[in-house]
Amino acid sequence: MLNREKWNQRFKAILSLDSHPGHIAAGFAAGVFISFTPFFGVHTPMAVAAAFIFRLNKVTCVTGAWVNTPITVVPALLLSHKLGLLLLSRPPQTLHLQELTFAYALELLKSHGLPIMVGSSLIGFGAALLAYFLIYSLVVRSRLRDEALAEMTEEMEEVGEDLD
Repeated sequence: MLNREKWNQRFKAILSLDSHPGHIAAGFAAGVFISFTPFFGVHTPMAVAAAFIFRLNKVTCVTGAWVNTPITVVPALLLSHKLGLLLLSRPPQTLHLQELTFAYALELLKSHGLPIMVGSSLIGFGAALLAYFLIYSLVVRSRLRDEALAEMTEEMEEVGEDLD
């Protein structure tokens, strides 16, 4: 299910992108936020759409959308529901998860939509902030190993954008 070698290759590709570290990190963070939404099965199309709309790095945005895996989606969804109920001052309710499909997600949103959306938005936002700073620092740190990349990154940070 989780191919470690594939993830390592994807991660190395992200670190070696020829783009501003902030641009790389922003794309990844947006993808992470999307990965916590309860719209199972459409995270990748949502990430591609967000990358085009907000002019984010497509590779990093799609990769970020894969952070919340089938292993972690159930605990994240249950936590989102509980957090949403707490923030909305609603009495505790039981959330029964039967399957992880787009159709079932729509059914869940009909019955528990507001608490799930509030909770997943807050969790997704926190995860996205953490992901942004983590990826930004990893990109900058990995580029310091190569003198040419370090100089390019320094210039990008001074100018605040990609170099042509």
